[in-house]
This record gives sequence, structure tokens and C-alpha cells, in this order.
Amino acid sequence: MGKIANVVGASGLVGQQLVAQLLAHPEYERVRIFVRRTTGIGHPKLEEQLIDFDRTESWQHLVQGDVLFSTLGTTIKTAKTRDNQYRVDFTYQYEFAKAAAGNGVPTYVLVSSMGANPHSSVFYSRIKGELEDAVGRLLFRKLLIFRPSILDGDRQEKRTGEKVGLIISRFLTRFILKKYRPTPVNQLAARMISLSLDPTPGFRMVEGVDIR
Repeated sequence: MGKIANVVGASGLVGQQLVAQLLAHPEYERVRIFVRRTTGIGHPKLEEQLIDFDRTESWQHLVQGDVLFSTLGTTIKTAKTRDNQYRVDFTYQYEFAKAAAGNGVPTYVLVSSMGANPHSSVFYSRIKGELEDAVGRLLFRKLLIFRPSILDGDRQEKRTGEKVGLIISRFLTRFILKKYRPTPVNQLAARMISLSLDPTPGFRMVEGVDIR
């Protein structure tokens, strides 16, 4: 029997690439995604669950299988308020992780961020750090946390500041500061899948060149 993957954040930059690679991967038999709106993807391996993220009791029993990939995230520009951003970047992801652990899903793979720190003065970095700490206390056989630098890929939404930052980052890290080199989303997704299939249990932080 092939493996069953759960994905939350399937409509985002990393999530889209991850789902595409999972659907093409021979070791994954089913890919279950949790989304607000249909993605329009037609594939025999895809199971699309349309949910209300705020109604945890309506979907938590569905998080079953071999691994949960968590790639959910937003920006303050999209979320409008810090409370909304915290709900997406922490609450929703933590509730999914808790449901997976409670249902016996052995592996959890989280996309966090470089600089994540629960004590950071930067709100975004603090959220990511708090989430890392929280999921680290859940009982998973294997926990993988990825800390990519700025993501390199084609976004549907326009993020002008991020685009400018990506261009500058590509230039500055070509020969120096390689730790901060932009992370191609296709490489990130491929690394997430390959390590999810590694039978080695325990915790692993994956960042920088280890992703690439």
C-alpha cells in the first residue's frame, strides 16, 4: 500500500508545488488537501476536503494517514490585522498538527521561516518561533521543520517588496552569505518529500544549504 499525505496550505506557493510533486510521486497513493475553496485540480490520487478552518471539530477526524505537510501562511497585508495573521500562521497550523498527532499520524513536516524565534521583536518571526515550540511538544514519531530563506517561485498574488528583496538577495548571495540564498520552491518541496520518506525517527531542523 502506498502512503497517504495530508496537506494544509495547498493553494499557496509552496503548497502548490508540493501537491504537484506528491501527485507525481510513486510512493504516495493518496494526497488529501484541506482548502477553503476548490483548487480545480483533477487527479485520481487527489482527495480535496473543503473546510471551515475555524470549525476544528468538523475536520479534525479527517487528518489521517502517514504524514501531515503544513505550508500555510499569510502576510499582514493580506490578513489586515495581527490577530488574523496569528490565526492563520499559528492557530490553524497548530490545530492541524494537534489533530494529526491525536489521530496517530507519525510524521509532521512544517514549513517555518529563517529567523523564527518565539522571543523575536519581529511579529512574523515570533509567530513562527511560537509554532515551532508548540508543535515540538506534540507526540510525533518524526518531526521535520524547514526554515527556508526568501522563497523563489511564481506567486499568483503580487508582493512587490518581496520581489525586490528576491532580486537583491539573488545578487548578494551569489558568492557570499550563501545561507541566505533564495530557496527555490521546487527544491524545497522535493526535499520535504524525500525526508518525509526517510524512516529515521526524531526531530530535524532543515535550513539553508541543507534544503538545496
